[in-house]
Amino acid sequence: GWKSDEGHVGHWAPTDWKLVYDGKSTAKDPNLWSEKEYGDFVMICDWRFPRKPVEVEWPEVLPNGDDAQQDGQPKLVKVMDAGDSGIYLRGSSKSQVNMWCRPVGSGEVYGYRTDKSQPAEVRAGVTPKKKADRPLGQWNRFLITMRGDRLTVVLNGETVIEQAQLPGVAPRGPIALQHHGDPIEFANIYIKELK
Repeated sequence: GWKSDEGHVGHWAPTDWKLVYDGKSTAKDPNLWSEKEYGDFVMICDWRFPRKPVEVEWPEVLPNGDDAQQDGQPKLVKVMDAGDSGIYLRGSSKSQVNMWCRPVGSGEVYGYRTDKSQPAEVRAGVTPKKKADRPLGQWNRFLITMRGDRLTVVLNGETVIEQAQLPGVAPRGPIALQHHGDPIEFANIYIKELK
């Protein structure tokens, strides 16, 4: 059920029970898009970063969605980083549920959190309530529910985003697994449409 592209061959590859991506698709659009469009749905997706982590610095994010500040600059936190990816909902990178190693944790909707034109409650709503990622190299599980313009994300059994509003999100659209130039593995991808 994924759109094929010659540039994906050998990069987005089914391997036994996993969908393995090496981060190197040469397609014009290197993201892997579903053929089908979805409106309201519940989605399960397991994922993990297989790459050896390296130490980097990323901004600390406050519960309201703003970057923490220190001496007028974003306050940076050292973390181990093994990659970046996400799931685009309803055909848009703005409504992307992130998978990454940043201090704020996975599940964040970066496109809305960093959009200063959005109301404060929207930006806070798409900021994870807690970091629920498992240690790097281990499998994580998202349970993503989209109803109307409301998003709930459960990561490894912990609700990190609850009924967050995504103003202007399309009523329907395809889903994409994001290319961010990093190796990532997916498994157990299931979508149930809601009536």
